[in-house]
Amino acid sequence: MPNHARLPLWNDKSDPQKLEKLQTLLLDLYRYQFADLYADIRAMLTAHQPMDDKEKQDIATILRLMNEHPNIINMNCEIGHLTASAIVVDITTNKTLLHFHKKLNNWFQVGGHADYETNMALVAMREAEEETGLPDLAHYPDIVTVTPIDYDVHIFPQRGDYPEHLHLDFRYVLTTSQPDALSPADGESETFKWLSFNEAIQLVSDVSLKRLLHKAEALFI
Repeated sequence: MPNHARLPLWNDKSDPQKLEKLQTLLLDLYRYQFADLYADIRAMLTAHQPMDDKEKQDIATILRLMNEHPNIINMNCEIGHLTASAIVVDITTNKTLLHFHKKLNNWFQVGGHADYETNMALVAMREAEEETGLPDLAHYPDIVTVTPIDYDVHIFPQRGDYPEHLHLDFRYVLTTSQPDALSPADGESETFKWLSFNEAIQLVSDVSLKRLLHKAEALFI
């Protein structure tokens, strides 16, 4: 329910009160604009069966932060924002793709932020296309309504004047049959490895990424 106007009226407010009012109005606009999207996301999160306590807690955190921060889909949300990522699998060999993240100095799946999009599956696809250049990426399984196979909340460290914040990550599986067609966009990482699932699990250090790899592997057994 939107907030009712209260005294003092605008012309009688102090500068801090005006700033607070503007912030309230902005967040109300986010609540209205994304009400249907957030309802769909809440339903998707509630229906998901977490693999472990960490994923269970992370889903609860995403639900809580969506309620507390209606601009959570946008990078202007200071506490954090929604992101999307994907495990890319070569459908011909069942090998998976990892890239060396230049900012975090470690091996990860491809992924990134929403650029004013509201469909997280499309965010994962766009980011994967930009970071790999693979021409035939497709969601797996190929169904009408694509849902994440995993959810994760992690801290992204401060860099320059960008504060430390949370990434609320929606994680998908994409496939390709042209692994040799890697052609990342300018500015993206150029260090990739095609690995068996076991090799990838051994290489990465992030526990939630190991969980994601185990889930993805189970889809191709």
